[in-house]
Amino acid sequence: MAGPAILVLEDGTVFEGQAIGAPGTRIGEIVFSTAMTGYQEMITDPSYRGQILTLTYPLIGNYGATEGDFESREPEVQGLIVKELCDHHSNWRAEQSVQDFLLQWGVPGIAGLDTRSLTRRLRTQGVMMGAISTDEKPSTLLRKILKTTNYQEIDFVREVSTRSAYQWNLSYRTGRGQAAFSFDQGARVVVVDYGLKYNILRNLYQRNCEAIVVPCDASAEEILSFHPTGVVLSPGPGNPELLGYAVETVRNLIGTLPIMGICLGHQVLGIAAGGCNYKLKFGHRGANHPVKDLPTGEVYITSQNHGFALDVESLTNSGLKVSQINLNDSTVEGMVHRSEPIFSIQYHPEASPGPHDKGHLFDQFLEIIGAAPAIGVEDNNAQA
Repeated sequence: MAGPAILVLEDGTVFEGQAIGAPGTRIGEIVFSTAMTGYQEMITDPSYRGQILTLTYPLIGNYGATEGDFESREPEVQGLIVKELCDHHSNWRAEQSVQDFLLQWGVPGIAGLDTRSLTRRLRTQGVMMGAISTDEKPSTLLRKILKTTNYQEIDFVREVSTRSAYQWNLSYRTGRGQAAFSFDQGARVVVVDYGLKYNILRNLYQRNCEAIVVPCDASAEEILSFHPTGVVLSPGPGNPELLGYAVETVRNLIGTLPIMGICLGHQVLGIAAGGCNYKLKFGHRGANHPVKDLPTGEVYITSQNHGFALDVESLTNSGLKVSQINLNDSTVEGMVHRSEPIFSIQYHPEASPGPHDKGHLFDQFLEIIGAAPAIGVEDNNAQA
């Protein structure tokens, strides 16, 4: 850590601290996560694109950083806010310190401020735009913040999605996979990339699936050309109401083959079926969110990262039935289709970070597609 840094919120609040990571200025939506571990997975989670992440756990960085914990190609956060950054990490997997990790990837941050006070402000007033800077005055930053396009008005999905289709290959370090498709495993699953986390692909691969990743704007025809037995709609950042192209694709997929929606994919599915979303005051971000399964009455602890939710009333005539709710605020956490092999969840069954309470949902999805025939004719020479 070297030199001072400041955090300015759009309401004019100023926090002072010490600079960590790269120097400079970054503007984004200020959010917080209550997860106690998994900071690298959060920093590289595409769902944080366009946001400055506050970690409420007071000491960050004690186990360092490693390539094995990337959840995307690169860090996705605009900046990082912590109470204290550990000076000396210690873990057998560690390859570098968090300070060096942030510096390597050009991510600025601030430490030494009162993260409890900041979190209380965000919980009371709601998330808001803000800026981290090592070289600008508060008044200058505030003017820039007020001129910046609001987070919920930007389509971040197009920024984080893959540009072309690829097949997941676990041995490939960054998880980008290979473009030459070779279909010789079990169920073939197309994953629509709205900002997916690699652990979704790892979960499918571990279950003997051929995981084919396609861009966020792939059409239903393009998806079906891979002859999948099922489709996964991935998580991702931003406002689902801006994703008309994704909604249209999902609408055309309903009734053709099994679908599993995760987080943003859950919201896109809801809109495609006729529902609508709204922005939460401060979102659900952390690894301890309780979810109740309505058919069984069981309660699970889940990992979550989202700022929007489906309006339950808008789903009345959608063909979707609410199957799970959040026990903190009763928001929609899961849906099942009344007549099609389709279900979705608002949380992250792949964890990374967080509990694995609902990892079995990938098995449930495979049970569904196991009874479904492949769409189209088998083609072992399919190309991107």
